[in-house]
Amino acid sequence: ATAGPRSFSAAEVRARCAQGACLVSCHRRLYDLSGFVRLHPGGEQLLRRRAGTDVSAALDGPPHRHSANARRWLEQYYVGEIEPGDEQVPPRGRTGTGMGTGLDEKEVVAAAQTPEQTDLCYRTVDVEKDLVDWQKPLLWQVGYLGEKYDEWVHQPVDRPIRLFHSDFLEFLSKTAWYVVFMVWTPVVLYLSWVSYTSLAQGNTRLFSSFTTEYSIPVHKYYFPFIFLLGMILWSLLEYLIHRFVFHMKPPASNYYLITLHFLLHGQHHKSPFDSSRLVFPPVPASLVIGFFYGVLRLLLPQVLGLSVFVGGLCGYVIYDMMHYYLHYGSPRKGTYLYGLKAYHVKHHFEHQRSGFGISTRFWDYPFRTLIPEETFKKED
Repeated sequence: ATAGPRSFSAAEVRARCAQGACLVSCHRRLYDLSGFVRLHPGGEQLLRRRAGTDVSAALDGPPHRHSANARRWLEQYYVGEIEPGDEQVPPRGRTGTGMGTGLDEKEVVAAAQTPEQTDLCYRTVDVEKDLVDWQKPLLWQVGYLGEKYDEWVHQPVDRPIRLFHSDFLEFLSKTAWYVVFMVWTPVVLYLSWVSYTSLAQGNTRLFSSFTTEYSIPVHKYYFPFIFLLGMILWSLLEYLIHRFVFHMKPPASNYYLITLHFLLHGQHHKSPFDSSRLVFPPVPASLVIGFFYGVLRLLLPQVLGLSVFVGGLCGYVIYDMMHYYLHYGSPRKGTYLYGLKAYHVKHHFEHQRSGFGISTRFWDYPFRTLIPEETFKKED
């Protein structure tokens, strides 16, 4: 028979928090958020201040009303029940750990005998009830979900995903964040130098293929502005790809489009904190980048097209670095990145059909996909 949930006394909760754990309760249910504090969009310190307290009121806001997905996410960290009569944990004192300032001798002994890591009794996925077999690669399974796929893929879980049977393909599908920086930054620097020195020769003219009399010379001093134009064009392209490609809704009857969607972006929404799948792998990225370079070569003079391209490539590198940071970084409250992190997490957990800007919210305004600000009615 399966053992029931473990019971925790208020003293044991205080002891564990004294060791650095971040335990919170919702009514009598106890959760260990120690492994999640750095990822919380409100910041680590916000959760640390609530350690040892009941967060049921905070889940309803203000300042933020937590979504159904956020509450489902919380259940992944369930560790047991608080003993009857101990539901109200003392308020935090000067220690900043969410409990009183002092621990009696018995609590100190309990802390010494308690493992530092809480024995989590949760499972991030109920293997018996889930729609896919998590013991096998998921890529070839999701296409069979049909009309259930869209709801399933937008219910995030805190666990890694395996896509392929082949270890080699699985390796190619994963990328550490710094690989993008190491691979593409030298390319950006080299192509910037090539573009600038080519423009310095004074042979580049705009519209020269149509007319020589009215063609416009492109001087080397224009390079920073052309580079900036490329970055702006990338920000628009980032928005369009995210909205219309990554967030296409594949037909429920089309196995292959569902599989493609999961490969491109669905797997990221299913497991948003899988650190190995937050940036684009260099091999497939090279194919996409090469395609856009070819398009620019067709539309613009060679050097001018290269200058726009390298600005766009720099924008892509910044985007990928920012995307990783928005998931794993802890920006200071009140900063631009703090607001952007909260905005992006809302996109993952509640507003999957809006909030498509990642490195900037700018394009969400003209395309009317801005995530609305939450409002709370004042109580009488």
